[in-house]
Amino acid sequence: MTASSPERPRPRQLHLNAFLKPPGEFLAAWRHPATVADAGVNIRHVIELARTAERAKFDAVFFADLVGVPFADQEVLSRVSVVNDSFEPTTLIAALATATSRIGLIATASTTYNEPYHLARTFASLDHLSGGRAGWNVVTSLNDAEAQNFGLERHLDHELRYERAAEFFDVVTGLWDSFDDDAFLRDQKTGIYFDEARLHRLDHRGKHFAVTGPLNIPRPPQGRPVIVQAGSSDAGRALAASVADVVFTHHPDLAGAQAYYADLKARTQAAGRNPDEVVVLPGLSTVVGRTISEAEDKLERLTALLDPRVALADLAYWLGGVDLTAHPLDGPLPDLPPSNQSRSAQRHIVERARAGGLTIRQLARQLARDTRTIVGTPESIADHIQEWFEGRGADGFNVVFPYLPDTLDDFATLVIPELRRRGLFRTEYTGRTLRENLGLSRLPSRWSALQARSLR
Repeated sequence: MTASSPERPRPRQLHLNAFLKPPGEFLAAWRHPATVADAGVNIRHVIELARTAERAKFDAVFFADLVGVPFADQEVLSRVSVVNDSFEPTTLIAALATATSRIGLIATASTTYNEPYHLARTFASLDHLSGGRAGWNVVTSLNDAEAQNFGLERHLDHELRYERAAEFFDVVTGLWDSFDDDAFLRDQKTGIYFDEARLHRLDHRGKHFAVTGPLNIPRPPQGRPVIVQAGSSDAGRALAASVADVVFTHHPDLAGAQAYYADLKARTQAAGRNPDEVVVLPGLSTVVGRTISEAEDKLERLTALLDPRVALADLAYWLGGVDLTAHPLDGPLPDLPPSNQSRSAQRHIVERARAGGLTIRQLARQLARDTRTIVGTPESIADHIQEWFEGRGADGFNVVFPYLPDTLDDFATLVIPELRRRGLFRTEYTGRTLRENLGLSRLPSRWSALQARSLR
């Protein structure tokens, strides 16, 4: 290529994130005979799941989190594993950093129930521990049960949570830039450990936070860990467009996914960012069989394990904590006040109920099965992935596994080879850091950017 010839745009690369929720996303997954019942706190088992995803060349593994128990009914709660029996995710990915070498490691941490300095130090440490493979899933938390563990009676209002989150993020990223990349000399002869001119205090004073800084750890290997956000409401989309590298989302059909994709990319550009530097990953749950009947049989055996009381409680939770026991189970979903948890989740569920004329009982069963779940052969699941990817409804998928390890193993051994056969997915990692494997740039320090502007 000559100096004057235009640079060809990079071909799009399909990205896959493994959403690991041991023993599986399905609320009764722990009862399946193929699962490990104590998987949520069985580190050897979780390590094997991460290594399976790494062998398959997933971009990252991801661990969600709540800092409270969502179900108030103890009879229901006693039948569920995932909210009662799981590792704190930043602690977990620190352990996984030593057990893996190339796969990204993403953990959830709340901007509502943390302080910026502590969280900035945690994720900077994780990025150093992993050699540049850490990611932070930025959430504002969901429910009153979380608030009541932190001295509050109820969860902060939706708009206030996002306002606080925007300032929280600005403080954290400012702290990550406390030291320039080349600040640490560690010169034993001269006795100079770091260049004092390359240290920057933050001195942040805002509506929600006052943080002086600096952070007491070098700048993360990636500049900043990969930022993940699930922005579906208007406030969530605005935050995602301004800060996120990866966006988790959920849409029941391609048309909705395409509309969201176009909207988020446009918002990203309007925020002064390159839309190609934001990776949109809708959720995709799969049950794979070598034949359709085999796959359907797997799902039927799994869903038969769910107690109806748990299904109803889960529906009530995602609708915003409404008491559904006051309404006939075989009647329609009542009109609901706006949720202070996830407004987008409530909206999607209500739209599904109205469109399908579903009763509360039918809706609970459908939600338990998860509308993201594709039941099929490797070829039919690859068809779905290819259609959404090439149709600009997704840059890849946040792959959810109903029960583990089987659905992960099936995806890795059956679906990924089919994606490779079609030329859609990598055969090897192309970089050492999570940013590199996602095709994202390493961001310069805010201080170097300021200095560059001052020299113009």
